[in-house]
Amino acid sequence: MKHRSIGRQSLVYGGPILLALISTSLLMVRCGGASGPSSGKGKRLMVLAIDGMDYGLLKRFMAEGKMPNFQALAEEGDFVPLATTIPPQSPVAWSSFITGLNPGHTGIFDFVHRDPATMLPYLSTTRVEGAGRTLSLGKWVLPLSGGKAVQLRQGKPWWEMLEERGVPATVIKIPANFPAEGQRGRVLSGMGTPDIQGTYGQFSFFTTRPYRSERTLSGGDWIRVKVEDHMVRAALIGPANTFLKENPQATTDFTVYLDPEYPLAKVRISISGEEFLLKEGEWSEWVEVEFELIPYLQSVSSVCRFYLKQVRPEFELYVTPVNLNPAYPALPISSPPEFSAEIAAAIGPFYTQGMPEDTKALAGGVFEDEDFLRQADLVFRERKRMYEHFLEEFDSGVLFFYFSSIDQASHVLWRTMDPEHPAHNPERDAEHADAIENSYVEMDGVLGMTREKLGPETPLLVLSDHGFAPWYRAFHLNTWLKDNGYLVLLDPSRQGKAEYLTNVDWFQTRAYGLGINGLYINLLGREVNGIVPYSERDALVDEISGKLLEVRDPENGAGIISKVYRSDKVFSGLHLGLAPDIIVGFRRGYRNSNESSAGKVPLELIKDNREKWSGDHCIAADEVPGVLLGNRKFSLREPALTDLAPTILAEFGLEAEGESDGQSIW
Repeated sequence: MKHRSIGRQSLVYGGPILLALISTSLLMVRCGGASGPSSGKGKRLMVLAIDGMDYGLLKRFMAEGKMPNFQALAEEGDFVPLATTIPPQSPVAWSSFITGLNPGHTGIFDFVHRDPATMLPYLSTTRVEGAGRTLSLGKWVLPLSGGKAVQLRQGKPWWEMLEERGVPATVIKIPANFPAEGQRGRVLSGMGTPDIQGTYGQFSFFTTRPYRSERTLSGGDWIRVKVEDHMVRAALIGPANTFLKENPQATTDFTVYLDPEYPLAKVRISISGEEFLLKEGEWSEWVEVEFELIPYLQSVSSVCRFYLKQVRPEFELYVTPVNLNPAYPALPISSPPEFSAEIAAAIGPFYTQGMPEDTKALAGGVFEDEDFLRQADLVFRERKRMYEHFLEEFDSGVLFFYFSSIDQASHVLWRTMDPEHPAHNPERDAEHADAIENSYVEMDGVLGMTREKLGPETPLLVLSDHGFAPWYRAFHLNTWLKDNGYLVLLDPSRQGKAEYLTNVDWFQTRAYGLGINGLYINLLGREVNGIVPYSERDALVDEISGKLLEVRDPENGAGIISKVYRSDKVFSGLHLGLAPDIIVGFRRGYRNSNESSAGKVPLELIKDNREKWSGDHCIAADEVPGVLLGNRKFSLREPALTDLAPTILAEFGLEAEGESDGQSIW
């Protein structure tokens, strides 16, 4: 572990947060270093990235006159669909954008991969390594060597190639880049950045109400509290304290004092003594919270926001996932390390968590739609303020900036605008039927500001990594494999109950599914208990692929799967061995179930999706293209994500180092 004190704060790399990140995976001053001519001095290129912006929806809103700035950009330059990756999952897509390489080179094929030696899943983009050596002193465990988080994505980022040749690059909130990679450029990590517990986002909900649901709450803690003498005493949950045996979670106490008459409360944080008032329905500003690991010696700084949902008759207090403090980051979220602190000094504290819109709180019944929209608006306005800061100082090189709002709104609010969706409720959803459209309109305003600030002479690219589709029905891929004799259970009576393929009889199983789109052959010599000889692999892949394309929905007879991709046919590169043998491309309206994606084998084959998470894009790639706009005409008429890194480099007269799967669009 490395430790550096900054005043009363602590900067901790390794240890408690990294250990927590291991369990989660299951479910820098700018360096010049120019080795070439300073070809980018004074020249600029703006790349505005909008996750999940759909080509069809954008065309419709433009035709309806709701996107005047997008319409003006399309007329001035160009507007085409952008081919996404196979599969169209965000870490896969952004990895290809970053490197200009297909997944066979980047080694990223899904949100999760599996270790064939253990058959356990792991996070595809990051590996966590704990302290190699420790010293035990009573109840304390002291690390003698440092732990670290390792970036698993392969391939050199385009901003590294630029900076090595003297072209400055600022890359803000780019996904699939934690820990922040690079010795050059200014980079702030985005999607994939954990919270203080090492998770993708674990909120806390303090309430007098019991949790009433058949399902386990995902992505948050529902914490029962008591109101005594108009006070609520509770604790915020922090990182695992690896300085103590058993690694208990560090906590920080706080007290809520309720006004006996008015819907008002005062919150007091114990360690810092900070106090603030909240009205019912009000959000706090960012609150700094310290978690003490070793008294007087070691602590971790973090930030969070409080939302007083209700005072009476039931007490309800939501607290955001406790974020890494950007002023004193406990993990490498930026490059150089002090870059995040520079941003915080300029605009104040901000969400460092990768995807901060709290879709889990909405799915778990903690948020109603209006609560989610208010929280998402806080995220958007904060991100916009950060963008304005970087636009203002942008004078040369490349500025890349990423917005997540459309993607997250489309995931959980598709049902509100789609009467055909099984989760659609006409009475409840009418109020928010235009929520997704509004998120597009907000981005039109951002584009208008961008064009005004940059002027027509600065090249501008606007892109999304994929589009969107409704998710009407959930298909259980592992159940289909079991029903067709490819997967065999150890105990049939435990079907639907066992986690992570733990009930699979590997000595009779020939194929299994893990991840949203992945299907693997239980290959002899590769999987720890593999049984299928390599000589039989191709025939089995062809057999399963043919049968999957014939699968029909028993309710309406529609085809469920439109594309079945053989990894060895659609990918190339040194890391092809990590890929699933088959990538399943679902038709619009269908997707692999969450249960099957996590290695479960549910009882039923298919079910209606009645969840808040009602839109998705993890289907056949040609069903959900992204968008690409620019203020100059494109010479490449059918561009793909892999073409954008070469395009950025070519704009400064450079070529990609080594292999590239793309070409410049200009």
